[in-house]
Amino acid sequence: MLLKTFGWSFAITVVGLALAGVLWGWQGLAIVGILSVLEISVSFDNAVINAGILRKMNAFWQKIFLTVGILIAVFGMRLVFPVVIVAITAKLGPIEAVKLALNDKAHYQELVTSAHPAIAAFGGMFLLMIFLDFIFEERDYKWLSWIEKPMAKMGKLDMLSVIIALVVLLVTAMTVATNVAHGGGDKTATVLLAGVAGLITYLVVGGISGYFEDKLEEDEEGEDEDGEEATAAAATKGAGSAVGLAGKAAFFLFLYLEVIDASFSFDGVIGAFAITNDIFMMALGLGIGAMYIRSLTVFLVRRGALEDYVYLEHGAHYAIGALAVILLITIKYEISEVITGLIGVVLIGLSFASSVVRNRREGKPGDSSGAKPEVVSGV
Repeated sequence: MLLKTFGWSFAITVVGLALAGVLWGWQGLAIVGILSVLEISVSFDNAVINAGILRKMNAFWQKIFLTVGILIAVFGMRLVFPVVIVAITAKLGPIEAVKLALNDKAHYQELVTSAHPAIAAFGGMFLLMIFLDFIFEERDYKWLSWIEKPMAKMGKLDMLSVIIALVVLLVTAMTVATNVAHGGGDKTATVLLAGVAGLITYLVVGGISGYFEDKLEEDEEGEDEDGEEATAAAATKGAGSAVGLAGKAAFFLFLYLEVIDASFSFDGVIGAFAITNDIFMMALGLGIGAMYIRSLTVFLVRRGALEDYVYLEHGAHYAIGALAVILLITIKYEISEVITGLIGVVLIGLSFASSVVRNRREGKPGDSSGAKPEVVSGV
């Protein structure tokens, strides 16, 4: 099962490292390898979040996420995104931006780095909303109950997560956004605008996907209550609408996943410039790492790990909250990617250990006895 799940990642690693060695020698091979490890460590919590959402999709949309989604993640965010940022920041055309990336790498790196405040504000606010909505929701299982119980009670207040996120954004704009380390100068207006854009993106994409999820659940409950005759009638008259509704829900979940992946990739892309300013080395190294995150997502769903180890999602969301805060702090202060990656790995490791202790205490073996969620094969 391990080889089947990670087979493509292993194969692409071998091909990618070999290509790096041929094109750039031993130094290039080492840089690509380091970038791959950086991406895996920084985005490890992303796999847990992805798995929690991916298991809700049917086989078709799972396959879309693992095929089209990986193309967007590798080529879109790791190669095209930095070029687009440069084009917007420097007010260049796409062709001129590509030429700049190839011929004047130092200036290209300077332009991407100067855009960091806007990128960090957008990604930080999006990830912060994910964390806040999780921590304010009432859940059957509580990992850090001394935090999660009072937070769940507070979460009954409408729009509390939005209010807190806006307060955090205002504090960020008035403190770390002044005299920033990236690009210099006062970036208060930039941070406010980008942060609000990140908040709006979360509310729109998350709200639409949540609406269709709830609507689909209501339709399924209605079919259960009406019995087999109503279900048969729906199959002959209007089953197409239910299928379409499921498709809409999955589509917006797919968009939600892609925005999450983009938010997670921001720090990896910016951090990669500390290692190299060659866009092709960067895309190859980060792309290999992104493949392992996708494979790990599949592995977690196939094993039913989130059902077996109930605190994993808690650890991943705490890691998201930490990453959101780190992104906002990096608007002014430098923070090593090693610290960012270690925080996520440690929190998920602790949540996994707590889940194992819970399973042993309750006499559970750690493997779900029920049926595993269906996941497409071959990726």
